[in-house]
Amino acid sequence: MPPTFGLTIQTIDNETRPAVWGDMSVIGLVGTAPDAVAATFPIDTPVSVNSSDAAAIAALGDAGTLADALRMITAQLGEFQAGARVVIVRVTEGVDEEATLANVAGDGVSTGVSALLEAGPLTGFTPRLLAAPGFTSQQDAPETANVVVAQLSAVAPRLLAHAVVDGPTTTFAAAQAWRETINSDRIIPVVPGARILDVTSEVGAIIDAPLSPAILGVAVRRDFEFGGRPFHSWANQPIYGIVGPSRPIPFSLTDGDTEGQELLAANIGILTRGEMGVDGGISDGGFMYIGTDNAGDDELWRFYNVTRGRDFIHLMALKTLRTYLGRFNITGQTIQAILNTLNMALRDLQSTGDILGYQVRFLEDQNSPEDLRAGRISVQFLAEESPVLRRIDIQSGRYRAALDGLISELAA
Repeated sequence: MPPTFGLTIQTIDNETRPAVWGDMSVIGLVGTAPDAVAATFPIDTPVSVNSSDAAAIAALGDAGTLADALRMITAQLGEFQAGARVVIVRVTEGVDEEATLANVAGDGVSTGVSALLEAGPLTGFTPRLLAAPGFTSQQDAPETANVVVAQLSAVAPRLLAHAVVDGPTTTFAAAQAWRETINSDRIIPVVPGARILDVTSEVGAIIDAPLSPAILGVAVRRDFEFGGRPFHSWANQPIYGIVGPSRPIPFSLTDGDTEGQELLAANIGILTRGEMGVDGGISDGGFMYIGTDNAGDDELWRFYNVTRGRDFIHLMALKTLRTYLGRFNITGQTIQAILNTLNMALRDLQSTGDILGYQVRFLEDQNSPEDLRAGRISVQFLAEESPVLRRIDIQSGRYRAALDGLISELAA
């Protein structure tokens, strides 16, 4: 009870809260490693590792897809980055490719790709950049979807994640037919594969490998460059640690009829080679990734940097506003504090160029007395993410006024 003669002190806590941002750069990898140390990497169990951890790579063994994927991710990282946070789910190799694909896809509940859903509770890290390298291009028939891509499409929304998936590496027609089986704004298709050094070979053999781990590494690098904010595209970025694409894809900045441009028009990102002395090349040398799109059908949400950015904002609202639940009553001050919290977070994103503008509102027609009595309020925010620059149109013409000036000078 309060004192009869004395003082009481009460902390006022229903103020604007600082924004709590989520980590969008944790990678989730599903694959095989038949020689792995079972105690370190149990089957169908999420395990968190650093991509540059030599002990973890050794524990995976040389066989399978996971060790090479970790090396390729690490090869893409930038200055001051020691490694990427990766959650690994190891699956059993089947008796044939079809059985292995089934193991990677999982049961839709707790195995294969679906095991990533347990990564947060089990490891403390929620993966939001997903891949199953080597298992996303196969199709039973041109009209059927790859089973792993189908499962990634189902799991990614539940994690607020995006998945980079490798398409067929053979022909444009095969890639196009495969693309037509995908409809998800959380799937990012890429082709072809990459040629890498086989580190297990004593003779320095060159082998083909999936491209998706390299693209995930670029994603982590780009997020890191912008303080963890995922609002920037991965396009026009060099790919390191490879000796080339698994097959050449012609590309020109000015010719839309090249295969590279046609693949981009189908929302498929590409790996292409820079060419010195070729004016329409993407660079003078090296190997570059070009890709801005996801595989959804809504043009309003076409760019993956926009959909990832919106996930970032939604996670902020979830992590920040949950503080008010149950701790505060509905009062004018509490509602204003919630609005101010959203305003401050979005203001910061606008100041860094991640969004172009925003609006936060409490709408009277969406908040009835009955809603408030039931402990519910509704607030609205509008924000416009910055679109990626992917085309520049230049108008070139003659300038007659220059001749008028010349005549005037001569006459003078």
